[in-house]
Amino acid sequence: MNGELAKFERWAEALDARFHIFGLPIGWDSLLGLIPAVGDAITVVPAALMMKAGYDGGVRKRALGRMAWNTGLDLTFGSVPLIGDIFDVAFKSHKKNVGILRTELERIETPGQARPA
Repeated sequence: MNGELAKFERWAEALDARFHIFGLPIGWDSLLGLIPAVGDAITVVPAALMMKAGYDGGVRKRALGRMAWNTGLDLTFGSVPLIGDIFDVAFKSHKKNVGILRTELERIETPGQARPA
């Protein structure tokens, strides 16, 4: 799973902070969000793949719910013209989700801790 986590971290960086414009980190999520309807829908795919990998890796439902919430907020607010583009620049849902995934995987891999059923 560590190889997948590294891949997801690269994706999150590209989607949320690949470029810097006027000192602000801008990623492909923000740029694709400029395309009405299609842009935000495209960036849901990597988020869904992260959640699927988390589910397969034994991540708790609570954490998966937080990841789904972040993705849903990004999709909902990111779809609003202009306001959504500003939201995408500030919210960074993919980085938040990778952080949740990393924390959960560390919890699972910590020796002596029981893995939830």
